[in-house]
Amino acid sequence: MTVALPAETIASAKLQLQSAAAAVASRYPSQVEPLAAPPPGSGLKPVMGNYGFPVLGHILDTIADPLDFARRRYDRYGPVSWAGGIGFRVVQLLGPEALETVWINKDKAFSSTRGWAPVIGPFFHRGIMLLDFEEHRDHRRIMQQAFTRSALEGYLDLMRPGIARTVRGWPTTRRFPLYDGVKKLLLDQAAEVFVGARLGAESDRLSEDFHHTVYGGQAIIRADVPGGAWARGLRARERLERYFAVQIPARRAGAGTDLFSMLCRSRSEDGDRFADEDIVNHMIFLLMAAHDTSAIAISMLAYELGRHRDWQQALRDEAHTEPADELGLDAIDRNYPLLDCAFKETLRMYAPAGTLFRQAIKDTEVAGHYIPRKAQVAINVYASMRLADWWPEPDRFNPDRFTAGADFGAVGRYAFAPFGGGVHKCLGQQFADMNVKAVMHQLLRTFEWTVPKGYHPRMGWGTGPTPADGLPVSMRRLGISGGGGGSRGGGGCVRW
Repeated sequence: MTVALPAETIASAKLQLQSAAAAVASRYPSQVEPLAAPPPGSGLKPVMGNYGFPVLGHILDTIADPLDFARRRYDRYGPVSWAGGIGFRVVQLLGPEALETVWINKDKAFSSTRGWAPVIGPFFHRGIMLLDFEEHRDHRRIMQQAFTRSALEGYLDLMRPGIARTVRGWPTTRRFPLYDGVKKLLLDQAAEVFVGARLGAESDRLSEDFHHTVYGGQAIIRADVPGGAWARGLRARERLERYFAVQIPARRAGAGTDLFSMLCRSRSEDGDRFADEDIVNHMIFLLMAAHDTSAIAISMLAYELGRHRDWQQALRDEAHTEPADELGLDAIDRNYPLLDCAFKETLRMYAPAGTLFRQAIKDTEVAGHYIPRKAQVAINVYASMRLADWWPEPDRFNPDRFTAGADFGAVGRYAFAPFGGGVHKCLGQQFADMNVKAVMHQLLRTFEWTVPKGYHPRMGWGTGPTPADGLPVSMRRLGISGGGGGSRGGGGCVRW
C-alpha cells in the first residue's frame, strides 16, 4: 500500500536536501576574478566574483537560502558582484543606487527582453515586462486602458463575491495550509475575473495549465525532456495560447468587464490596439504577474500577523469600520491606513517580484563598476530591501516604519521599490493593492489565526520568496462582532 506523505513533510525533505547539496557545493574552491577588465583610463572598477561549483555555479545556494547568499556577496564584494549559474555568469545588483541606475536606464544600455529570455522567455515571451524601449512604451499605452480606475472598480465588483465565498468556506482547524488556500482562491479569481471563465472544469484546466507554465520557468533542467517541469510548462503554454486565441473575436465584439475582454477592446489615445498574438502573450503574462505575486504578499502578511497579534487585532478593528460585502475602491484608498503600512512592510520583507533580469546591450557602468556588453544582470529587489544599511533591524516586522511621522531621512529613493521603477514600474500596482486588501478585509473579519511560537515557514523560491510548506496556521472562526482589543492607534501610512 502506498502512503501519501503530507505536503509539509515533502517540502521539509526537499529543502533539507537542497540545503545539504548547497553546503557541499559552496565548499568548492572557486577562484575570485573580475568579470571583465575595465577600459584603460575609465576609472571604473571591475565586477568581482567567482563561478562556484562547475556547471551549476551558485544556483544551489540561491535556491536554498537566497537572502543569506545575497548578503554574503554584498558583504564581500559590495553592491555589484557576479556569480555563476548553470552556464551563465550573472551580475548581481544590490542597493538603491544600483537598482536606480538599471531601472532608469538613461543610456538604454539594459534590455529586459534579452535579460528575461533565458529565464522565462519560452513561457512568457512578449509579455509586457519582457518588451523593450519604444515597443514597451506603445504596448503599455494600450494596456493602461485596462487598469484605469473605472476598470479597477469593475474588477473589484467581480472579485468581491468570490473572495467572500472562498474565505468564509475555509475551515476552523489547527493546521490550515494558508498559502495553498490563498493560491487556490487567486487561481479561481484569475479564471473568473481576469479571463471570464466559468468555475468548474474550465477554470480547473486553466489553473492547472497556468501552474505548469509558471513552474516551467523555474526548472533546473531546462530542456524539453518528457515528464520534466520544462516540458510540462511548454505544453501548458501551448494550450493556453489556443484557449485565448479562439475567443478573441467574440471578446472584441462583446461588452465583458473581465480583464481579457478589456484587453481585447483596449485602444491607446491614438486608436492603436493589440494584435491577436499580443493579447494572448499579455494575458498569459498578466495571469502570472497578478496571481503569483499577490499569493506571496497575502500569505506572508498573514504569517506576520499570526506572529504579531497586536497588529492583527488593530487591523481587524480597522476592517470593522466598513460593511463586510460592500468594500469599494474609495474605501480601500482612504480607510485602511494601518493595513497599508502592514502591506508595505510585508512587501519590503518578502518582495514578491524578488529578482528582475536585464542584459547589457552595450558597455556601461553601475555604481562605478564596469558592466560589459552581453552581461546578464540580476536586480535583487528582495535582498536590497533587507539590507541593514538602509533598514535598521531589517528582519523585524515593523509596520511603524511606514506610519505617518516616521523618519525616512536616511532612506534612499529606491530603498523601497517592490514594484520596480522607471518605465517598467509595475502597471498593476493599484490592482495588487486592491486585491490584497480585499482578501485581507474578509480574512480579518472572518477569522483570527496564530502560528506556533518560533515557527518560521520553510521558504522556496518562485517569483519571490515562497512558503514551501503551505504555511500551516491555526484558524479560529470569529463571532459576529470580532472586534475590540486593538492596541494600535491610527495616524495613517506614508504614501510612497
